[in-house]
Amino acid sequence: MLWEAQFGDFTNGAMTIIDEFIASGEAKWGQRSGVTLLLPHGYEGQGPDHSSARLERYLQLCAEDNMTVAAPTTPANYFHLLRRQALRSHKRPLVVMSPKSMLRLRAAASAVEHFTSGTFQPVLADPEVPAGATRVVLSAGKVYYDLLAARKKSGDTSTALVRVEQLYPLPGEQVTDALAAYPDARDVVWVQEEPANQGAWSHIALSLPEHLPENVTLRRVSRKAAASPAAGSSKVHEAEQAALVASAFER
Repeated sequence: MLWEAQFGDFTNGAMTIIDEFIASGEAKWGQRSGVTLLLPHGYEGQGPDHSSARLERYLQLCAEDNMTVAAPTTPANYFHLLRRQALRSHKRPLVVMSPKSMLRLRAAASAVEHFTSGTFQPVLADPEVPAGATRVVLSAGKVYYDLLAARKKSGDTSTALVRVEQLYPLPGEQVTDALAAYPDARDVVWVQEEPANQGAWSHIALSLPEHLPENVTLRRVSRKAAASPAAGSSKVHEAEQAALVASAFER
């Protein structure tokens, strides 16, 4: 069963049900659910009420493999995620962050053969940057395409872009394998569109360091901490987004 909010923030009124039954139903009553929540989530200049599905809330509800939280960036990986959800024997709720802008983004496309073969990939490595990269930028969701466009425009060949498609359970081993392709990288950056006190950063900062080599540092690039999920002005949004992407490539 799939339930979709027109905008991610429209789940605010449903949080009582999500907290009481979906996130903790198995722990309380031993009842498993395979429900999938499709929550549009992405900073597209439409204001605070239409930007954030409150990803941080769902990650705070996760423990003991009780739910899966994902932010796929390609149609094929999204397809395989839903297929895995339908076919898995051990049912658990699935929360999918699904930005509306990616529905019409040409860069976010998959070849037919990517649908007809393969499986869901929790981590997508960078196929373009050579092994000599000195920095790895980790991200989830649509911000990857902003980072990719900025890298192409600048001609940067020293920064690898790695996508974390599944946020919980965190695929730590797959992230480690992706980082191993860049032995010279000492700077690992988590980039998110959300303010510092929101989004996946708290979850990543708590869970990912144990999977990183000792000589690698993890830092954050995001909007500054804020009471609102996003700015109310499209012009402010554009300025913030440009600054965010530029900061990801600063030395």
